Amino acid sequence: MSFTATALTGSKPEQYAQLLEQARALLHGERDRTANAANLSALVYHALPHLNWVGFYFFDGTELVVGPFQGLPACVRIPLSKGVCGAAASTRATQRVEDVNAFPGHIACDSASRSELVVPLYQGETLLGVFDLDSPIPARFSVEDQHGLEAIARAYLEALG
Repeated sequence: MSFTATALTGSKPEQYAQLLEQARALLHGERDRTANAANLSALVYHALPHLNWVGFYFFDGTELVVGPFQGLPACVRIPLSKGVCGAAASTRATQRVEDVNAFPGHIACDSASRSELVVPLYQGETLLGVFDLDSPIPARFSVEDQHGLEAIARAYLEALG
């Protein structure tokens, strides 16, 4: 299979619509969670500006364990009671944090990260993990980013069947 990512153009919502289309094409016909997480991490990391980490943490029944990602080496295990990823997983709500240093219990896997967006991944009542994006820019993620990345996370879950 050959895949070509095209440059995103237009307004931020238009760019996310294009990225979602690319993500769906990339995920089409593949149900493996690791393969899809790896490709989706690479797609988003290279498509969006000002990111220093994009990846997945999978729930092993006890805690979040690092999965496929793009960026510097990451924390391997995150308890559900700690950090932005743990908060997203335990509250079932996307966490959009403008300043990670002001977030109670933040886990500094990469000291360059200043803002973070984490989308929880649930299939029904079952926690699969989280989709995590970090940026070295404070307040990097807007509501538009949140909505666009939540749609991409939904496409990931839909591809798993």
